[in-house]
Parts: sequence; C-alpha cells; structure tokens
Amino acid sequence: MSILSHNSDDDDKEPVVPKAVISRLSLYLRELQHLIRDDQQTISSSKLGRVLGFTAAQVRKDFAYFGQFGYPGIGYKCEELISQIKKILGTDRVWPVVLVGCGNMGQALLGYRGFEKQGFHVVAAVDVDQKVIGKQFHGLTVAHIDTLSTIVAEQNVSVAILAVPAKAAPEAAQLILNSGINGILNFAPVTLNVPKNVSTVEVDLAMELEQLAFSVYQNQNQDQ
Repeated sequence: MSILSHNSDDDDKEPVVPKAVISRLSLYLRELQHLIRDDQQTISSSKLGRVLGFTAAQVRKDFAYFGQFGYPGIGYKCEELISQIKKILGTDRVWPVVLVGCGNMGQALLGYRGFEKQGFHVVAAVDVDQKVIGKQFHGLTVAHIDTLSTIVAEQNVSVAILAVPAKAAPEAAQLILNSGINGILNFAPVTLNVPKNVSTVEVDLAMELEQLAFSVYQNQNQDQ
C-alpha cells in the first residue's frame, strides 16, 4: 500500500505526509543548523543521510513530498533548505506557548533555551499550587490557571506545554482545550483523550528510557 494516502471519495485532496517524514524533517533541520554553525554551505543527500543513518534515496524521497530543493552538482544549499523546512514545519514564525504546571519538570522546561532558538516563545506559566503562584522562574511570573483563557486570548496562544502529575493531567488538559488552545505537548505520563481537531505530542521520559534499556539489553545479548 502506498504511503501516500488519499481520501477515496475526493481525489483532489492533498496527499497525507507520513508522521515519520515530519519527524525526519526535524532531524534534517537540526543537522543543517549544525552545518551552518560549522560554516558549511552545501551538503549532498548522501552525506546528510549518512550522518543521520538514512539512505540518500530516503532523504530525497522525504523532500520530494514538498518540492525540489536540490541543485545538480551541488546538492542542497544549507541556508535555503533550512528556510524551506521551517516554512514546511510552520516554524518560520514565532509561536507563543503557555506552560501549564510549574513543578520540577515545568521549571526545568522554562529554563530550556532550545525552545526560543527554534521559534517557540514561552509567554506565560500557570499552575494551581499557591506555593508557586506569584513566584518568578526564568523571567516569568507564575499565574493561576484560572487566568489561562485570558492569557490565550491576549497573547494569541495556540500551543501549550503540559507538565503536571498524571492524576491532574485530564482536568488540566480540559482547561487547556476550554481556553481555545488546539496543540498540546504533553509531558504528563498519561495519554490524553482529546478531540480529533486537537494535536498532541506525548513525551514520556520513562517510556523512552524503557525503549533505550531494551536496545541496550538486546545489544548486550548479541555480544555474548
């Protein structure tokens, strides 16, 4: 079956890009940004793929979903390709973000400078805990979650980072949805039940460690 999925009753629909392709675009973007910092202006599909563990054909196929970006005899111009990928991902502009949950995880996320570099600006932080409300972390004063709708409207926020305990996540997620936000980066160790028009990305650090442990365990067994 083709990875290009079409609506059976509407052949004019745009093809659906597999999520794996979007994930690889982020990897390409990161590597291209490293190349620019190292003063490298061009790169071939084979070299870009080799660094990330992909074939040259896979790299070209991924980019072919969105157009033709390479030059014969040159490969890809790094700056130009960075601009194109950012445009595809929607990160060629600044995204206002609100953090929901200012415990240890939330405070750590507020201190992460990588968000800003990639076009995500955390404009507000909210919580329900009176112990942190009114306190300032990394330049942001924590507000009560009751003010979330006002913050979203005033700051034009459409993305939230959820960093609350698992038991508090469903209620917090509902408050996020009620505020008008339709994109959630979820660090709570629980799967959210949200409407189809809401996009979520789950980041379960314990699960990622489990996957890493499995890989290490398998490699150790193969070496024996």
